[in-house]
Amino acid sequence: MGRIEGAMGEFRAAIDRGASPNELAEKVSVLDGLFDDAEAALAPDAATEASTFLGAFTILLREGLEALLIVVAMIAFLRKAERGEALRYVHGGWISALVAGGITWVVATYAIGISGASRELTEGFGSLFAAVVLLSVGIWMHGKAQADQWQRYIREKMSRALTGGSGWFLFGLAFVVVYREVFETILFYAALWSQGNGPVLLAGAGSAVLLLAVIAWAMLRYSRTLPITQFFRYSSWLMAILTVVLAGKGVSALQEAGIIAIAPLRDVPRLSILGLFPTWQSVLAQLLMAVAIAIGFAWNRRGDRGRASAH
Repeated sequence: MGRIEGAMGEFRAAIDRGASPNELAEKVSVLDGLFDDAEAALAPDAATEASTFLGAFTILLREGLEALLIVVAMIAFLRKAERGEALRYVHGGWISALVAGGITWVVATYAIGISGASRELTEGFGSLFAAVVLLSVGIWMHGKAQADQWQRYIREKMSRALTGGSGWFLFGLAFVVVYREVFETILFYAALWSQGNGPVLLAGAGSAVLLLAVIAWAMLRYSRTLPITQFFRYSSWLMAILTVVLAGKGVSALQEAGIIAIAPLRDVPRLSILGLFPTWQSVLAQLLMAVAIAIGFAWNRRGDRGRASAH
């Protein structure tokens, strides 16, 4: 899949720069070969029980882990802040995303087809929205990594009940980060389901869910015993990393949907788990996010030094 997406990107870039018909024909030939390989790999008679199980397991684990990290960080934060009443918004968000995903599965299977462009648009805009939100959350958490800062925040802000607007913001963030992963997983699973081996696919998905549940339990258990300053420091860096990853994924998805132009970077590897794709636009988006994070963290440290000198 990665090779096909890369070849498609190069083909679009060649069209945009006005490549010669011969060059375009060569790229079309390469794509035809890749499509033939993909069709052979996805053919029902090519699917074994082992490949179906492994595919279902790895797809759900890969897609689910990213959303899990964000949702667990939100839950851990609310517990640290002793705002248990706000947890229902987070739980409502991710549960609603799963329900919406189930509805999407039914609609995509029995009612209408979901195009690749629709999938990429959903993933692209969802990723960029989550990246912007996590950027602000990460910088905010980094600023509260000092005990006195946290205590001041508790006194000034958290002593008041969480407003309905803030609660629905948590709901929306949890919904978006989970649904964008569910949406993509559904399309992969639809292809696997068409190969047969349905029980094996469900077994692979169930195994991935079990592993994700264990990871979530371990993270929440560890976060309970983590001192508040370390919790905010580690969480801020986690948010920063996810911000950069999502920025790259969002731009890449919008490129595949034809919304953003493609300028290939041949020397950059394709590491989708890190949101790294060989195009100028996606790499630039990640660099901009990294710079924004660095500026935000530096501003926080400057403020800490200023308050320390004042005392």
